[in-house]
Amino acid sequence: MNESLVVNDSSAATEPVPWMEAESLDQHNSSIEFSTAPLEFPINPWDIMLCMSGTVIACENAIVVAIIFYTPTLRTPMFVLIGSLATADLLAGMGLILNFVFQYVISSETISLITVGFLVTSFTASISSLLAITVDRYFSLYNALTYFSDKTLQYVHLMLIVTWGVSLLLGLLPVLGWNCLHEPASCSIVRPLTRSNVMLLATSFFAIFVLMLTLYFKICKIVCRHAHQIALQQHFFATSHYVATKKGVSTLAIILGTFGASWLPFAIYCLVGEREYPSVYTYATLLPATYNSMINPIIYAYRNTEIQRSIYMLLCGCFQANGSYRSRSPSEV
Repeated sequence: MNESLVVNDSSAATEPVPWMEAESLDQHNSSIEFSTAPLEFPINPWDIMLCMSGTVIACENAIVVAIIFYTPTLRTPMFVLIGSLATADLLAGMGLILNFVFQYVISSETISLITVGFLVTSFTASISSLLAITVDRYFSLYNALTYFSDKTLQYVHLMLIVTWGVSLLLGLLPVLGWNCLHEPASCSIVRPLTRSNVMLLATSFFAIFVLMLTLYFKICKIVCRHAHQIALQQHFFATSHYVATKKGVSTLAIILGTFGASWLPFAIYCLVGEREYPSVYTYATLLPATYNSMINPIIYAYRNTEIQRSIYMLLCGCFQANGSYRSRSPSEV
């Protein structure tokens, strides 16, 4: 059985039917699954789009990982967490590419389970790394005086151990037996994951999303309070307070809006969708979820001046500062 995002007849789970045909027959509603039978139909355009998305994701995040790894100055807690996020998204992009290759080239049940576990691990690590970055930003504001200390770095390393440990555990569950290969009735909208497995992943996402909303709400309150205090000290309340507050709120809105718009549709569909539903619904909600890994390096890495400087040095081999330069804290990114 090879891993593939292909459409199968719900009444005969082992024999694939063409993607366009599956959509046109209501009596044969289908779900994304991993097929073992030889492929005798054209390549699914949804699979092509997922592969293209994975390629862009892998290229974007590979640059970020390489820059952070080869730049000695990028070893602060903030960049360690950004590196974790980029690594997770890089693996997710590679997983989407491998999914396409294995779907149309190799037929193996073992590879199917390993690849779906790989994708679950990488996407879970990506979402969890976003939560870790949010926690780091909150503490950089809440404990600004003690943030730049060895204790903070130890705390970040602990968060990363928990993040990747839990992600690896969730990814191993299908490989260790929590799958529907031998019980088609228990399958979810994505085979070979069971419905209970998918519901666990969706519930975990909602828990993380609520935590991020709560933390960013507190961050917004701290930013507004600091901007108000600075404005009063500089006697420019009407202008500077409004500008600083608007900038902080808009940045948080972009972060949460992008994350929610990408993952919420798929997470909701994981809870309400059935394996008999047309697979186009699964593809249509899964594809935007992959875009989050495409946007993450733009929001968290390429907007950072230190990473921009490192990219400039990498491409040009030199850097001439146009002014004073200082390292920024997570609250400024």
